[in-house]
Amino acid sequence: MAEKNLVYRGKSKDVFSITDGPHKGKYRLIFTDRATGYMENGKPVFDPGYDVVVGEIPGKGAIACRFATYFFQLLKRQGVATHYIDTISEQEMIVEPALPLSMEVESPEFPGSAPLLNLEFTWRNNATGSFWRRYPFVTPCKNLHTLVEAWTKGDSDILITLEALEETGAMNGSEIAQSVELVKNIAEIVSQEFASKDLHVIDGKFELGRLKYGDGNIVLIDEISPDVLRVCRGFTPDESGNCTVFKQCAVTNYSEGKRTIKNRNQISAADFIDIFL
Repeated sequence: MAEKNLVYRGKSKDVFSITDGPHKGKYRLIFTDRATGYMENGKPVFDPGYDVVVGEIPGKGAIACRFATYFFQLLKRQGVATHYIDTISEQEMIVEPALPLSMEVESPEFPGSAPLLNLEFTWRNNATGSFWRRYPFVTPCKNLHTLVEAWTKGDSDILITLEALEETGAMNGSEIAQSVELVKNIAEIVSQEFASKDLHVIDGKFELGRLKYGDGNIVLIDEISPDVLRVCRGFTPDESGNCTVFKQCAVTNYSEGKRTIKNRNQISAADFIDIFL
């Protein structure tokens, strides 16, 4: 594949434009073996909740592509609009070109100004990961009732409040409400599908946008894969939806001004090979 057709290189995927053939004008999404996480004792610990690529997991791209295909097709049957068209190989799918939710710089003459390139919406069933690190006064794995947050997507993701999105003009109130509703709808479908396998989705993140040649409606773009979900085994909720085994599962630490949290029952991306495939 010609590098000149590269549209975007992300943490786990490469996007290429298709210049000829039956899918001319569409995009080819290639799932790679690159994986995010953090380094611990000189070794990579793979975790989709982190933003830095720390290595590769052989075969992960094929697993992610098959997994994403499963859920894109499921969403289509449920009437949820996405950019998905077809899967053409074990690591490649065809998608509609889409415009991520973004905003141009209002005053580019000021040094340091930068555009909002795209947004990512995180949804959280439980308090862990960066959410708990930001709000350490909350019990680990507390039920968050599918709380939705917006983040700027880039080399380092930055939290942006829904109110700030409206006040800055990046999105209007109707678009924000539509996006939150869409994220929660997809999150419920995904969570229920995992629950049918006796698994629990801790949290996830979706990217939204508008199809380049569509009607302007906001749809799901990018992917649904092990790279954007955290899933655990053994979730046992009480009457309030809080996990009752968090004391045996959640491991926290505070050292040199930094908080960490890990979940012993979390399933690694590599273990998704036997789920929904």
